[in-house]
Amino acid sequence: MSIGTGIVLFVIGAILEWALNISVSWIDLHMVGWILMIAGAIIFVLGLIFMLRRRRSVTTNRTMVDPEGQARVTRQSTSTTPDDEL
Repeated sequence: MSIGTGIVLFVIGAILEWALNISVSWIDLHMVGWILMIAGAIIFVLGLIFMLRRRRSVTTNRTMVDPEGQARVTRQSTSTTPDDEL
């Protein structure tokens, strides 16, 4: 969600900076455009960083029959990838 928000802010800022030729006396639209583009780029980069740092876990369940056919063995293992492997 933050990646999309960053892109939207950047696009709105680019439109305010380069596509509009409107002068308003109480606000500088070109400065607002630059501010939105910088904020959009920062939010986009932070969104990428947080997405790549997200932990993933894998759970495996196995049920096996003893070779003699008498007992069932159930194993459950959970592993989580550490942050430095990403």
